[in-house]
Amino acid sequence: MNCFSARSIRACRFVVLLCLLPLAACGVSDSADRDNELEYSVHFTLSPSPAKSTVRVELRLRQPRGLLRELSFPVSETITDVQGDGQLSTSEDLVRWMPPPAGGTLSWRVAVNNERNGDGYDAYLDREWGVFRLEDAIPRARTRTLRGAASVTTMQFDLPAGWSAISEYSAAKQPIAVDRTGRRYDEPAGWVAVGKIGVRRETIAGARVAIAGPEGQGVRRMDMLALLNWTLPELTAMLPDALPRLTVVSAGEPMWRGGLSAPASLFLHADRPLISENATSALLHEVMHVALGLQARDDFDWIVEGLAEYYSIELLRRGRAITADRARTALQRQAEWGQDATELCARASTAATTARAVTIFAALDLELRDKTDSSLDDVLPLIAGGAVDLDVLSGATEQLLGSPPDALHIDALPGCRKMQ
Repeated sequence: MNCFSARSIRACRFVVLLCLLPLAACGVSDSADRDNELEYSVHFTLSPSPAKSTVRVELRLRQPRGLLRELSFPVSETITDVQGDGQLSTSEDLVRWMPPPAGGTLSWRVAVNNERNGDGYDAYLDREWGVFRLEDAIPRARTRTLRGAASVTTMQFDLPAGWSAISEYSAAKQPIAVDRTGRRYDEPAGWVAVGKIGVRRETIAGARVAIAGPEGQGVRRMDMLALLNWTLPELTAMLPDALPRLTVVSAGEPMWRGGLSAPASLFLHADRPLISENATSALLHEVMHVALGLQARDDFDWIVEGLAEYYSIELLRRGRAITADRARTALQRQAEWGQDATELCARASTAATTARAVTIFAALDLELRDKTDSSLDDVLPLIAGGAVDLDVLSGATEQLLGSPPDALHIDALPGCRKMQ
């Protein structure tokens, strides 16, 4: 073919592309093959024993060669009957497993029931139902692998007749795929309800929401959906990718009478008001924890708790669940209660400390609005998903202000010391 005329040049380009396509396809295939060679299969089976209030966990490993060399996790008196193929060693505080090169099975039994400070259970299983975190049954593990190796993890429940399981991994069929972004070894996490469970599902502002709880426990599934329909659109406007899915697990006695968050899920006691008389919301407080995914460094729990409480009021106001006047009154009451907090920086935030923190965040939002075209909303994406302390919070705010924020000056933070 003559490749020097204009028409021929176009034709020759087409021929060259056709010749290159098989090579490109081979390159993609080779890359995919290499990725598959570095994948190993991990399958968890959770089998509740309601009469014993225990869950048996089986980890089944399959791998083409010795990709996963060693797996270890901390144990306590709640974990017993540890068995496994290959080399297994157990001590009072650690299980270390070196599986056979082709894979093997590791299993253990977990006593689920756990009282929280003698004031109700934060993990519970009886003959009728159970509510607990998957982390309670599957401790966070450390792995030693061939460089670049990653797990393909699945999970299933082996349940008594008539029981079902609802978790953040809502799936119609088992096994359930487990994929935790950014991790090379994926483990199931989040709240789960097992037993005769009632559930309501809805997609709200792009988030796949499930409200679940044992039958006969007075769980207000539709009320929670209504509140989330008012407020989740406001949350996703601030943090568009924060909540692709949300599972709310609820139950009554003998569960702890509060709220607790976990990855993509939360627990709320069935008797807790969805909107309190002080115009805050325990449900929205925990939703903010899930959406922000913050961990407090050192003595800065007030940042994590204060943001969650401040935005529980803000989301109610923006969603028109409460009026602007009531929101202002709520902030004034927080300021009054916060006067009882003599120290802001402590390992765990108290009610007074959290109220003081709410006042600080209200002042910080006002400062941002007065001096810039930004607000506290614009700080959230800069810190979400990480560990937070005063330096992190101040640094993110300073990016917007151009100078250190007055609201976070050390003189306004009782009991806190200036960081380096």
